[in-house]
Amino acid sequence: MDPKENKIILTYLNGTGFIFNSKDYMTVRKNHRIIGSMVGTSCSRGWSGNSTCLPVELTKYETQLLIEKGIAELVSKTESLLRPPTEEDVEMYKKETESRLQSQEEHLKDGKVKESLHYIDKIIYGKRKKLLKSGVLEKDIKLSKEEVLQEIRDSVQYDRKNALVEIHCEHPRIHEGTLMTLPEDNSLKYRVFKDFWERGKFVTCGEAFGADFIVYPGDPIVFHASHIVIVLDKPTINPLQLIAKVRLSVIVNKLCVFAYEGKEGELSYQTVQWEGNKDDRKL
Repeated sequence: MDPKENKIILTYLNGTGFIFNSKDYMTVRKNHRIIGSMVGTSCSRGWSGNSTCLPVELTKYETQLLIEKGIAELVSKTESLLRPPTEEDVEMYKKETESRLQSQEEHLKDGKVKESLHYIDKIIYGKRKKLLKSGVLEKDIKLSKEEVLQEIRDSVQYDRKNALVEIHCEHPRIHEGTLMTLPEDNSLKYRVFKDFWERGKFVTCGEAFGADFIVYPGDPIVFHASHIVIVLDKPTINPLQLIAKVRLSVIVNKLCVFAYEGKEGELSYQTVQWEGNKDDRKL
């Protein structure tokens, strides 16, 4: 990473890093192949796994990798966010709230005008007809589109009790933070995760597939996963466990990779593919 570039800020929560800024997330995803998991909700009916949004929770492996590669830094904002607000903070909050309410009112009125513009000829015709019925002479009726639209705009009543509550994903103001460090993790799982990442792969958590990791050849939005990875503490495996894991990989249409540490401490991989039961007997 270019040292002139600013590092991405990861917010320290629950022992790992979170990303609240959409641009930062797209940067780590597109440029650094880090996926994380969206844990926010975008609907008013409660959390749903099908409609998640920012913030993004990174795994401890992803957080450590970003810090280790100099891509990001981990910051805790707990102290500054829990500090009692000053009078200046309260006044700024009131101004920002008033500005948002006024913006909603203007948006509501503009929307009503835009909607009425499609039927302006019918609206003018109805007004003219109503005036004629009330006794106004045709020659005295002067209705322009601009005047009618302005009248419609002015008639819109905005009740602040029905205002939408705007909840920011990222805090609207910059807060001071304390630089954090994670305990160094040199476990076999982290080394496997890092190794696949350095090979240019997208690596995500594999719990949903009964594995430690899932490996994608490209961004998961575009590509299906190609491999599931099971990390073994020892270079041996029970035959029943071997069959279970390999057959599971067949069900999810992926290759099964077993990762373990070799005699010299190097990472070793064994790819196993299930071919089913073969019967060579002639019928």
